[in-house]
This record gives sequence, C-alpha cells and structure tokens, in this order.
Amino acid sequence: MIIIGEKINGTIPSVKKAIEERDEAFIHNLAERQSEAGANYIDVCASTAPEVEVETLKWLMDIVQEATDTPLCIDSPNPKAIEAVFPYAQRPGLINSVSLEGDKCEIIFPMIQGTPWQTIALTCDNNGIPKDVQTRVDIAKVLVEKAQQYHITPERIHIDPLVIALSADNDSLLKFAEATRQIKELYPTINITSGLSNISFGMPLRKVVNQNFLTLAMFAGMNSAILDPLNRDLAATLLATEALLGRDKYCRNYANAYRKHKIGPLKETV
Repeated sequence: MIIIGEKINGTIPSVKKAIEERDEAFIHNLAERQSEAGANYIDVCASTAPEVEVETLKWLMDIVQEATDTPLCIDSPNPKAIEAVFPYAQRPGLINSVSLEGDKCEIIFPMIQGTPWQTIALTCDNNGIPKDVQTRVDIAKVLVEKAQQYHITPERIHIDPLVIALSADNDSLLKFAEATRQIKELYPTINITSGLSNISFGMPLRKVVNQNFLTLAMFAGMNSAILDPLNRDLAATLLATEALLGRDKYCRNYANAYRKHKIGPLKETV
C-alpha cells in the first residue's frame, strides 16, 4: 500500500496558522512524524491565495526536504504553480495532480517526461466529477493515452476514480469499486488512489466511515491513498486488511507493528 501523508495542507487550521506565522518547527515536526509512521510520500499543499502560492509551496518543500528523505507529493490545483516549484524538488516524487480540466496534462506530462516522477490523475474534466462509472473509466483511458504520448507508463500513474461523499451519493463506494475494477482490468499495472477522507464528509464518526472505506476499497483494488499516517486506528485497519488479503506472510507486518507500539492502544488497560 502506497501511503501519501496528508498532514501538511493549508486547509488544516493548525497548518494554515503555521504557514501564516512561518513556523518552520511545526512543519518540520509534521514531516518527520509522517515519515517515521511509514508514509511513502509527503504531500505539500499550500492552499493560499494564488499570488503567494508558489512562494509558500517552495517554503514548505524546503522544510520537508530538510526534515526527511521521504519524497514529496507536490499538490496544487494550479499546474503552473507545480511547474514553478518543480525544479526545487531534490528527488523524484509524485505530482498531485492532472486531469482533463484545462491544460493540466499539457503542462504536467511534458514536465515529468524522461524522469522517474509519478503523477496522480483525477477522473474529471471540464464538466466536473462524473456521476457515473463509465465516464470515469473513459476519462481514465484518455489520461493514460495522453501520458503514453510522453512515454509515461501506467505504473507511473495513480488514477483517482474520485470519491464522492457518501452523504451525497449512497452508491459512492460501489461506483468507486466498479470504476477501480474496470480500470485495473484495462491497465493491470496502474495504481488506484483516493482522497480517503472525502467519503465521510458531512457524516458523524468520520473515522469509522474512513476505516471501513479503506478496507473495502483495498479489497476492490486500491493500492494507494492520501491519508493520515499518524492515525493509529487507520494504520491498524490498513495492516489488518493487507493481512486478510494475503499480502502479509504469517501476519508479520501486523504483528511487528503491534510489538513496536505503532498500532493498538497507546497504553494497555487491564
């Protein structure tokens, strides 16, 4: 499972405050802790006003790269902002993201051509997020075909079939799972990802919904996710699911994580 640590995002109030106050220690600590928790990538998203986004993204990237060797996931809805900060990345990572909106593919794909960089690709276009499965699959096909023009192979793409809040669409998981199945059938080596917590937006006990979505989505074929690696319950769910799916021989990873106190209660009670 590819874990993209989501904690350094300007939409989170504590991170927004740290950005505004240029609190380097706060960001450094978040990066370090996510890396230690097993994140494969550290997402950096400024979520600031457009005129200061590039400057803020670079500031975040510099701190994270000083804190850890874990690769960056450069996150912005503006491909020009990603393009502007791309040269400051010290090692190959992940771009978040491309889609069929505007000229995103035409900016991002040439930028990562001939490099080991990977990219998240959202199954939406200028009409927004499709409500049906078939349109999402059709968009995924176009994205893969566009990527291939720049010699970007499916294994470098993390397709996001887009999770709609369950409170808005009762079939959200079912559509995600079916889109995942069809896309993986077309491109067996492609990665399937999601913004995990989107599923529980507007619901009580969001963590419970997120954990159950993670298990079912992994069973459907999702092998990548933007999530909180510091959430011990979510980490336990992920490891338990991998064991249940036969991906953890003799449940060693699950047992070792428990022995090292990475999952389970922080303090045992009698």
